Amino acid sequence: MTATILFASKSERWDTYEGPLRRALDALGLTYRLGTDFPSEEVDYIVYAPNSGIDDFTPFTRLKAVLNLWAGVEAVVGNPTLKVPLARMVDFGLTQGMTEWVVGHAMRHHLGMDAHIFGQDGIWRTETPPLARDRRIGLLGLGALGIAAGTALARLGFPVTGWSRSEKSVEGITCRHGDEGLRDTLAQADILILLLPDTPATQNILNADAMARMPKGAVVINPGRGPLIDDDALIAALDSGHLGHATLDVFRTEPLPPEHPFWAHPRITVTPHIASETRPDTAAQVIAENVRRGEAGAPLLHLVDRDLGY
Repeated sequence: MTATILFASKSERWDTYEGPLRRALDALGLTYRLGTDFPSEEVDYIVYAPNSGIDDFTPFTRLKAVLNLWAGVEAVVGNPTLKVPLARMVDFGLTQGMTEWVVGHAMRHHLGMDAHIFGQDGIWRTETPPLARDRRIGLLGLGALGIAAGTALARLGFPVTGWSRSEKSVEGITCRHGDEGLRDTLAQADILILLLPDTPATQNILNADAMARMPKGAVVINPGRGPLIDDDALIAALDSGHLGHATLDVFRTEPLPPEHPFWAHPRITVTPHIASETRPDTAAQVIAENVRRGEAGAPLLHLVDRDLGY
C-alpha cells in the first residue's frame, strides 16, 4: 500500500527536507507519495510545523498520524480537531545540538569567561574558578534533551540534580520530583538550566518565589521555553544582585522586540533561539521510521501525552 505523506511547513523548508526525506523513506523500502499538495482526503501522514497554516485537521479523513518537525508541541497539542496520534521530534541532531549549547554556556559561566572576554581593561584578574565538582548544577526537565545535557555535565564532574514532574531515575544525575523536589533542586542550583516543555503546569515555574530559593549569585540558563520564566521577576532578581546572570535563548515573543529590556540588561545574555535546531538529515530518519511503524501497525516513536501536553 502506498502511504501519502503531506509536508506541511513553510515553503522554503521543503527545499531542505525533500531530499533527506526521500532518502530516508527509500532506505526503509517504503512505498509512498511525498509532497506539499495532496487532496486532504488522501493524506495518511502530515509532516507538520505549526507555522504551516494548517489548524483544522477535520478534512484529513484518512489521517493516521501527525509527525511534528519540532521538539515543542504546545502550538498543536490542544487542537480539538486533531484526533490522531501526535509524535514530537526527538532526533540525534537536535539532542546533540542542545547538549553542545548547554554545556558551552554552563562552562562559560562556570569558568567566568565573560570577565576576560569583555573585561579587556588592563586589570589583571587572578580569580580562579572552582573545579566542576564544587559547582552545583540544577536541571529542570528530564526529557530526552534534559537527560542528554545533564549526563554530559555530570561526566565533566559537575554534581547534577534534575527535577521532573514525575519520578525518574537517570544514571549520574540525582533525580527529584514533586513540589519538595523542586524546592530542593532550586536551593542547590549554582547554575540552573531550564529544559521543560511549555504547558500550563510549567508556565512561570521560575517565578519570584522560586528565584528567592536559589543561592545568591546563581546563574539561569534557559534554552527550553520562554514562558517558563516570569520576566519581571527575573529582572528584579538580577537588579537586586540575588541572581548573577541569565542566558536566555527563548522568549515569550520571538523575535525578541528591539525595545525589550532584556537586550540592554548588563546581566542578561540574549541568543536568538539557536540552542538547537531540527536537522533535516537526522529528523528525516525519525519521520521515516514512524511512517514505517505506522504502516506496519507498530507503536509510533515519541508519542505525545495529550493530558500532560508533551
